[in-house]
Amino acid sequence: MDLKSNEPFWLVKNGLLNTYPSLKENARCDVLIVGGGITGSLIAHQCVTDGYDTILIDKREIANGSSSATTSMLQYEIDMPLYLLTKMIGEKGAVASYKACSEAIDQLQAIANSIKSGAGFNKKKSLYFSAKQKDTKGLEQELQTRKNAGFNVKWLDAHEIIKTYAIENTYGGILSEQGASIDAFKFVHEILIYNQKKGLRVFDKTELTGTKSGKRSNEAILNTGAIIRYKKIIYCVGYESATMIKGKFVDLISTYAIVSEVEPKASKKYNDLLIWNTDKPYIYMRTTDDARLLIGGEDEHFATPQKRDALLDQKEKQLTRSFEKYLPHIQFVPDFAWTGTFGQTKDGLPYIGEHKDFKNAYFVLGFGGNGITFSVIGMQMVSNWLKDKSHLLTPYFSFGR
Repeated sequence: MDLKSNEPFWLVKNGLLNTYPSLKENARCDVLIVGGGITGSLIAHQCVTDGYDTILIDKREIANGSSSATTSMLQYEIDMPLYLLTKMIGEKGAVASYKACSEAIDQLQAIANSIKSGAGFNKKKSLYFSAKQKDTKGLEQELQTRKNAGFNVKWLDAHEIIKTYAIENTYGGILSEQGASIDAFKFVHEILIYNQKKGLRVFDKTELTGTKSGKRSNEAILNTGAIIRYKKIIYCVGYESATMIKGKFVDLISTYAIVSEVEPKASKKYNDLLIWNTDKPYIYMRTTDDARLLIGGEDEHFATPQKRDALLDQKEKQLTRSFEKYLPHIQFVPDFAWTGTFGQTKDGLPYIGEHKDFKNAYFVLGFGGNGITFSVIGMQMVSNWLKDKSHLLTPYFSFGR
């Protein structure tokens, strides 16, 4: 599946950061990770940290799937509001999911610091504003639910939002203290380079074509003709899992994003803020670490890559108009536009865990707007399972829930 269209900003900006060979000879490992995006790199980091002999493979070049197209807004807020998620799965699971996402942002910062990352990790506040008057009641209920759960949030009315951030045409919103952003494409390469020095083996253009499970060993068969014998396999294949797993468990969607020309003066005011709203689909805005403005959204249900890509020019114009609606004092001059395919689940939560059709395997599928923070949560979940320990979020992230 083609997961992106045109060249995303991050891919052009960073260029070729590192090269990896394909695997042409048989190999053995404790843990085999399939997928070389942000999820696979984080899970590999955890496995190496825990002392497992680990191999990571990807059928493309590393980080050239969804991780090159993501806008990398790191939020604890899940696509499903906390008050609604509580009604769906209960207070315990809903609050635990939100708190785990909040903790994941700090954990990601710790990883960035430990590997001396240059991928521009920046802590930011998050403004979630009401796009329509009718959305305000639900947003106020969300505010109270988060406060009751212990999150550091406050309400800004429309006048305060204009005064503080010069954002117009809102009906008030929730300001959260916890958020961040990063260049995920660059971060993936940094994590892998760091862990290669600790023994991680990374191979791209190496496609898994099948597996065999036996009493004594498991085999991964590759398109290169090589075989990897492993103890556990971890699938970090994101939205391509929809082609692997029987039954519908995720809705594929295409999101669109544009980035402006470099605007140091205009972007400075928003460097420490993530912005998103209650529209359906919602729009989201942030700055980049090289002083550009980014806006994304205009999501569509995915049909084919061709139909998705054909909308790119139209979506660029619509996103530009949305930017001008909320920030009319800034002239937005588009410099990059792209689209990527992502996914939504019924409750906004990921699928992380075992699947009955796959032996000696785990899936870490960070669906929704929180893909990166869900992947960080997946690090600890996988670490626990490999040590035969339980995890609080297992039933809430499981298949068949």
